[in-house]
Amino acid sequence: MKKTIFFLLAFAAAAYCFAQSHQKSGTGFLHTSGQDIVDESGEKIYLKGIGLGNWLLPEGYMWKFGSMGDRPRKIEKVVAELVGQEKAAIFWKTFRQNYIAEADIKRIAGLGFNSVRPALNSRLFLTEDKNPVYIEEGFQLIDSLVSWCKKYDLYVILDMHGAPGGQTGANIDDSPNDIPELFIYPRYQDQLVDLWVKIAQRYKDEPTVAAYDLLNEPLPKSTGSADKYKHLLVPLYKRITSEIRKVDQRHMITLEGFDWANDWSLFDAPFDKNVFYQFHYYCWNRPDNLNSIDQYVSKRNELNTPIWVGETGEKGNAVYWATSQYFAANNIGFSFWPWKKMDTHNTPYSIQKPKNWDLISEYTKGGPKPDPVMAQQALNDLLENIKLENCTYFEDVCNAILTRIPGKIEAENYSHEGVNRSYFVINNQNMAKTYRTNEPVQIVLDSKTDDQFWSDQSVELQKSEWVVYNFNCLDDNRHQMSIRTSAPGKPAKITIRINDRKVLFSVSDTSLTEVKVGDFKLNKGENKIKIEVQSNMLKLDWIRFN
Repeated sequence: MKKTIFFLLAFAAAAYCFAQSHQKSGTGFLHTSGQDIVDESGEKIYLKGIGLGNWLLPEGYMWKFGSMGDRPRKIEKVVAELVGQEKAAIFWKTFRQNYIAEADIKRIAGLGFNSVRPALNSRLFLTEDKNPVYIEEGFQLIDSLVSWCKKYDLYVILDMHGAPGGQTGANIDDSPNDIPELFIYPRYQDQLVDLWVKIAQRYKDEPTVAAYDLLNEPLPKSTGSADKYKHLLVPLYKRITSEIRKVDQRHMITLEGFDWANDWSLFDAPFDKNVFYQFHYYCWNRPDNLNSIDQYVSKRNELNTPIWVGETGEKGNAVYWATSQYFAANNIGFSFWPWKKMDTHNTPYSIQKPKNWDLISEYTKGGPKPDPVMAQQALNDLLENIKLENCTYFEDVCNAILTRIPGKIEAENYSHEGVNRSYFVINNQNMAKTYRTNEPVQIVLDSKTDDQFWSDQSVELQKSEWVVYNFNCLDDNRHQMSIRTSAPGKPAKITIRINDRKVLFSVSDTSLTEVKVGDFKLNKGENKIKIEVQSNMLKLDWIRFN
């Protein structure tokens, strides 16, 4: 009992010192106002952020690991088996210091994002003993993150990605036994409530923290967990919120539906005046397509609250551009997942895979155990490779997420303002077959097979038909424009309008070819292109600005 009292006093003192050293930012706390998120001056804040995955809750797929290393506790076991417990402890402490550092936060802000969503694992904050105790390291890591975000004007949405006992029964929440024990054993619910209260006590006076994300992707249908336990979800949300409100009345709370956040059928009238709802949006269709968000927009109108996409990504630039544009047209903020991962081309940053890493990867798939000296060197290399300065930046990915140039605007990603604003076609009854299938602009699949993860598509326009593209530019300079296009029949004449400038252009190649259109003065901020066919037929693959 004395130890418990001492810890609580120490925790309270630390929380008080943190609050005193981190006063409100200029805009103050964010809160909901109807279907918008606003600051204390009433200005609307559109959250466009980055998910800090793999930092505090490592995920096996980002390590190229198999089933023996598919979640944090298993990855930790692998590292300990390779180099021993003592060296493993040093590895993890350094990993957490290096994976997300001040340089990452400064860069995220500099690129134009305004928020981050760190994925928290409760095991970094609370032991799994019979009588669990709090771990200061986890709180100190969040303290540092909040201080950096405060310095660089970013908001923080704290995401409980791995709750005590696990909320999904899958690997993504560090579930110990592949069942959602959070909903089976009341003690885990008690621990989750207490942990959220501790978090709220620590950050209740910190406006840099925008919201508390109570539970990530609970209760998937595919495992049977939803059918068994979904009736417990909203009561748990209400209980957590009620306890948080005893110590913190100002922070927003965001709620995710069951089945990977996306089933909102349990939500009726909001039970808190400062709550918004969250879904996750991954378009893994083959070939590419955009999932409808109509159900969420409809539910927003019913609830009269903001809605938000807590995770989107894990695809390619065409879909990134499309989804960001789709969300913005519907007043839905988002957080891109994730900031960086190993040996990839579809995140803003890629971590170089260490030498001999494949041998460690094979070990997690049942292969032979690597030599410990080699394994230690590979792990040491990883600790260096995860530093931002040693990662590879993909400007095209970042620009696609933020719908800006330089880069390519895929033809199928015309704007989302509807007929006679974003497009005009003669036949409004003939819908596209594979992409934006609820609209009549003719989008055709150019990939050789229709099951490719990265598919190629183009737009076909007849005489008098047109499409409009909106994009952002970071400067007022001139930029070279080219298009990849063809005229399958007779040569096509087209009109290209870029902001206030009009250009007449002829296309004669019968196969898709990149051609330079000209040098154009663009506006800093928003720009618009309209492409209209004056004669015959045009096939348009993409528009590029250098």
